[in-house]
Amino acid sequence: MSNDIVDPGEGHSPAAWTAVIVMLAAFAIGTIAFVLAIVWLVWASVVLVFVGWGLGFLLAKMGYGVKGPKFTPKPHHY
Repeated sequence: MSNDIVDPGEGHSPAAWTAVIVMLAAFAIGTIAFVLAIVWLVWASVVLVFVGWGLGFLLAKMGYGVKGPKFTPKPHHY
């Protein structure tokens, strides 16, 4: 039995972190706006979710994704 742990590396890139942070902020803003019945802000947060997704996709295509040339994986210590 080998003790080598293979990390697929998914989600540990600047592209993924940026997308998740933007979309998480959008969901938080949208939730608060929904509770306060601010309709335009709810829809703006929906748009911001798609902006976050697009930003992550764009950054990955620019090389900041897991398999991109501008990303250097950091070792995990288990």
